[in-house]
Amino acid sequence: MKLLLDTHVWIWSVSEPTKLAPRAAEALQDQANELWLSPISIWEFVILVEKRRLTLEMSPEEWFSQASRTLSTKEAPLTAEVALATRHIGLPHGDPADLFLAATAKVFDLTLVTSDVHLLTAKDISLLRA
Repeated sequence: MKLLLDTHVWIWSVSEPTKLAPRAAEALQDQANELWLSPISIWEFVILVEKRRLTLEMSPEEWFSQASRTLSTKEAPLTAEVALATRHIGLPHGDPADLFLAATAKVFDLTLVTSDVHLLTAKDISLLRA
């Protein structure tokens, strides 16, 4: 299975894995699954740090470097096709990051791993509740 990690799932899987639902944690640890990360999640991570909603003991760059060594992920490309697909994602809110993540899952046929109640309502994409 190819799993696209929502921003909070990516952060939790590195720093607070006990926050993940057992099924999601098991899927993330299964070596048969591919883990994917969108640049949008890295951007959201940086914003969380800048707004002090996430505190780190190191710079965001250092945290990202350590996270990359801890959790091996593939980069999900941010393409024109993904940007255009955001128009067809039916979410109850207009959060651009969520739209991009859902569109990325749709375009690249990835399963979006999330606990975000808004994203869990997305249609036409595969979802795994975290």
